[in-house]
Amino acid sequence: MNSVVMHHYWGSPGGGQLVCASAAYALEMAGMNPVLAGTFSFDPSSYVRWYGIDISKYRRYTFSIGPRAFGLLSRAFLWMPARKAIREAGAGFLFTDEETYEPIRKEFRDIKIAQYIHFPMAASLNVKYRSLGFYYKDDPYIYLRYGKFPLNMYWWLYRKAIGRYQSDDPFRSAETVMTNSSWTASVIKSLYGQEPYVVNPPLPPMVPINPDPLPFEQRENTIVMLGRFSEEKRYDWVVRELGPGLKGIRLVIFGGAVTPTQKSYMNSVIELAKASGLKVSLNEIGGDLSVVPNASRELINVTMDRAKAFLHATVNEHWGIAVAEAMARGLPIVVHRSGGAWTDLAEGGNNGIGYSDAGEALDEIIRLVKDPGIMKSYSERSIRRVSQITLENFSRKVIEIVKKL
Repeated sequence: MNSVVMHHYWGSPGGGQLVCASAAYALEMAGMNPVLAGTFSFDPSSYVRWYGIDISKYRRYTFSIGPRAFGLLSRAFLWMPARKAIREAGAGFLFTDEETYEPIRKEFRDIKIAQYIHFPMAASLNVKYRSLGFYYKDDPYIYLRYGKFPLNMYWWLYRKAIGRYQSDDPFRSAETVMTNSSWTASVIKSLYGQEPYVVNPPLPPMVPINPDPLPFEQRENTIVMLGRFSEEKRYDWVVRELGPGLKGIRLVIFGGAVTPTQKSYMNSVIELAKASGLKVSLNEIGGDLSVVPNASRELINVTMDRAKAFLHATVNEHWGIAVAEAMARGLPIVVHRSGGAWTDLAEGGNNGIGYSDAGEALDEIIRLVKDPGIMKSYSERSIRRVSQITLENFSRKVIEIVKKL
């Protein structure tokens, strides 16, 4: 059987791209001959560099609907290249991490559909679910990025477009539903009354697990952050609220800065840090704050190996692949007590440290930097937890679920 893996924006690294590349890998293992569908053309060879997964051998169906800056809006029209892929490949199975597949469901009655939900957009878009606390005007994950002009206009357009094609209930439209964390699963159940399979995204194969982390004495008083430069990552909050208290502790931020919006946010974080009296180093490690956009994996790994903690500031992070990557290097993690990073990676405090406000976050960071016993304990817990979320384990679980259809 041929299958189609449908994702809206294959052209940049992120959690969704990792999941879909891993799904293609799993489907190939199951003998289901995957082909890829997306709205924009992309270079599949990048996936070896980003994740260590080769997707260049899979046929691709894409078309451009406009400037790539409109990646969010492209979600609404993803079903078009996916429909072509299903027709030409004669596919009997569709794996999608998007909700806009209703036209496909209506046209191909016999196709089996597996939907992977990073976060149920109905909770953000439909006002009738506002009491859950994830409506776009209430949820920092979305509002920090799209709450102000001009991006609020872009969000409005996206809401209008996606409403035409999204599934009202994935448990009705798809044969099986998966999600990334037990936290996201609880949100999905509160919406639809049914529980999806929890399939944690894998650690990318090209991120090796460090079997022998450096001891406390050989590490520097450094904490690391990793993730694209975007408002929901809250780098500005960290600089403003924690920066002045990090005396003698260097903060290193590795972030993707490719689009004009990402570069603008990065520059605003730098200016904020300077205004707060912090010494800032750009593109190198030094000073009170080091900002390194688009860093190499080698530099990230070396810096993490010599640091004492990893800080993640996003509220309601659905999963947190950057958190998993830090755990693989043996770094203790400090995450907000919300989202999948807290429930499934830190496991509610068993494998990582949580915080609710700036004061608590600062206290925990200082404790890790000063106490070798605590740092060593959480370093060992990080490695133990992340060893369970391999590509092989992800593939095994996906295949097991798909074979039930």
